[in-house]
Amino acid sequence: MSKNKNNPETADNFENLEEALSKTEQYIEKNQKKLTSIAFAVILVAVAIFAYQKYYKTPLEEKAQNQLFQAQRYFEQDSFKLALNGDENYPGFLEIVDEFGSTAAGNLSKYYAGISYLRIGEYQNAIDNLKSFSSDDFLLSSLAKAAAGDAFMELGENAKAASNYMDASTINANDFTTPIYLQKAGLAYEMMGEYKKALSAYEKIEKDFAKSAEARDIEKYITRAKAMMK
Repeated sequence: MSKNKNNPETADNFENLEEALSKTEQYIEKNQKKLTSIAFAVILVAVAIFAYQKYYKTPLEEKAQNQLFQAQRYFEQDSFKLALNGDENYPGFLEIVDEFGSTAAGNLSKYYAGISYLRIGEYQNAIDNLKSFSSDDFLLSSLAKAAAGDAFMELGENAKAASNYMDASTINANDFTTPIYLQKAGLAYEMMGEYKKALSAYEKIEKDFAKSAEARDIEKYITRAKAMMK
């Protein structure tokens, strides 16, 4: 049996389609200048982003990375003041942060500056630089948090120290660094008289990181915390 070519429903569909197309054409015709302006603006933004990346951001990143090299060498030699302030030929981390703070090398310099300040006993400067540092690298992020914790401990701000240590312990948990941070947090809690929290940190080492170096003698920390709770 042949199909009915004059199906009313099909005809209605065609009419609706033609009407929709007609409305679209009318809208485009009516708003042609506006649509052209929008398209032009989108193209301009795309070109601007490309130009920024190619002619500004990339060269700036390369220059910052080149500047970082000597400061890193001073850092590795434990010449922390030279690493921070540079010499007559090369900038230090502080200058790199000032001039290239928006770059990856500038951001990394904040971490190095924080650690350098920590090593020379300028603890508030260490905290300020470490707090301004951010990274997607799990190891560096946890190290920065823990280093800030060390600086707070030196300043006697044990609550902030414990908080930073606990934050560090939650970043990419592993058998090497996490138990170190938990043990430091426990000691900070003990100094505040918060023995229950200290015990919790120590017991986490015993339970979750039994193969770590810290777990070997963690029982004495647990015993002490329990005794202080009585």
